[in-house]
Amino acid sequence: MVDSFVFRYMREEDIDQILEVEHASFTTPWSREAFYNELNNNKFAVYIVLEEDDKIIGYCGAWIVIDEAHITNIAILPGYRGKKLGEALLQKMMSVAREMGAKSMTLEVRVTNQIAQSLYRKFGFHNGGIRKNYYSDNQEDALVMWVNL
Repeated sequence: MVDSFVFRYMREEDIDQILEVEHASFTTPWSREAFYNELNNNKFAVYIVLEEDDKIIGYCGAWIVIDEAHITNIAILPGYRGKKLGEALLQKMMSVAREMGAKSMTLEVRVTNQIAQSLYRKFGFHNGGIRKNYYSDNQEDALVMWVNL
C-alpha cells in the first residue's frame, strides 16, 4: 500500500493541508504561525510530508541538533490510519535524521497513547522518563522515549 505514496520535504505552501492533518489529529493543534516559523526560522527543523495524488495525508517534524533528533510531531489523517503509513513516515524520518548525522532520537508521547507507544517500541524506542503535566489541554504526563540510530 505504501508504494503509491510519496515522501518529500514540507514547503510553506503545504501549511493549509498540514493544518487539516493537525486539527484532525491533536486536541491542541499547532497554529499556522508555528509551522511557518518552523519552516522559515528554525535552522534545526526538518519536516517531511507523506502525500498521495498531491494530497498531504501525513507529516512528521523533527529538530536535529548536533547528533540528536527530537520528533516534534507525527500525524496521519484519520481515514488513512491503520495502513502502516505512520510506520513508513517514522522510518523515513529516522533515515533522514541518520543521514543528517543524528545518532539518537527522542520524543514525548501521552502516557495514555498506547497505540503510538507500540509503534515507537516497534522501531526500538524505549522509555526514558516522565514529563509531569506536559500536555496543556489536560495536564497529562508525557512518556519520554529514546532510540539509538
